[in-house]
Amino acid sequence: AAAAAAAARPWRGRLSREARASLAAFLLGASVAALPVALGSPPALLASPGLRGRLALALHVAGVNAALLLLYPRPLYKIAVRACFLGFAFGCGLLLSAGRSAWRHFGWYMCSLSLFHYSEYLVTAINNPRSLSLDSFLLNHSFEYNLAALSSWVEFTLEKLLFPELKQITWLSTVGLLMVIFGDCLRKAAMLTAGSNFNHIVQNEKSDTHTLVTSGVYGWFRHPSYVGWFYWSIGTQVLLCNPICVVGYALASWRFFRERIEEEEITLIHFFGEEYLEYKRKVPSGLPFIKGVKVEL
Repeated sequence: AAAAAAAARPWRGRLSREARASLAAFLLGASVAALPVALGSPPALLASPGLRGRLALALHVAGVNAALLLLYPRPLYKIAVRACFLGFAFGCGLLLSAGRSAWRHFGWYMCSLSLFHYSEYLVTAINNPRSLSLDSFLLNHSFEYNLAALSSWVEFTLEKLLFPELKQITWLSTVGLLMVIFGDCLRKAAMLTAGSNFNHIVQNEKSDTHTLVTSGVYGWFRHPSYVGWFYWSIGTQVLLCNPICVVGYALASWRFFRERIEEEEITLIHFFGEEYLEYKRKVPSGLPFIKGVKVEL
C-alpha cells in the first residue's frame, strides 16, 4: 500500500455484498466454538477430542460448507469459503485456549493469525472495494511468508515435545499477545486513516484523488501499516515462545520492510515532491534503524 498516500472516502452506511458474505461466513465458521455446549463436553474440546469430538468437528465442517454452497453463487462462495475457513480456525483457537492444556498458547496464536487475515479483507472491503479481491485475505501472500508460518509451527511442535516447560511461560506469551494486539490495531488504524486509496499492492501511478495524509497514526510514523505488521509478526513468535523464529522473523521482517520502504518512498517523492520530503524530515519511519530512501540535497 502506498503509505501516507490516500483520499478519504465517505462512509457508505452499509457493507458491500462481499463484506456481508464474508462476515456471515466467518461467524458461521467460528460457531465451532459452540460445539462443547452442544455436546455437553468440556470447553477444551480440542485438547483431547476423542471419537465423538472428531466426528462433531467433521460434521460441523461438512454442514457449514454445504450451507455456503446453498447460500452463495460461485463468486461469493469463493469469498465465503475462505472467510469460513478463517472463522473455523478462530473458533478452534478459542477451544484450544480454553482450559490449561499444553496447546493453550497455540490457541491464542490461531485466534490472532486468523483474525489478522480476515480483518485485512474486511477493512479493504470497507475502505476500498474497488481493489477488493481474493488476494485481500493475504492467504497467498508469498512463498516466503508461508514458509515462515510453517517454520513457526514446526518449531513450536518440536520444542513442545522436547522442552514442554518452554511453552508454558504464560507471562511471556501474554507479552507476545499484547504485541500482536498493538501491531494489528496499528495496521488497521493505518488502513482506515489512509482511506479508499489504501492498496495491498504498491501503487506506481498517481491518481487525481491521491493526497498526502499526515494526520492520525501517520503523524506518529510515516509507515504505520508496516510498523504494525512488523511488531505483529514478531509478537506471534513471542506468543508461541519460539526463540529461533523470534530472531528469524525480526531479521527477515526488518530486511523486507527496509527494501519495501525505500522502494515506496521513491514513488511517494515522485508523487508529492517537496511536500513528502518535508514530511519525511519531520516524522520517523517507525521501524528501528530504517530511515527510508536517502535523498541527495
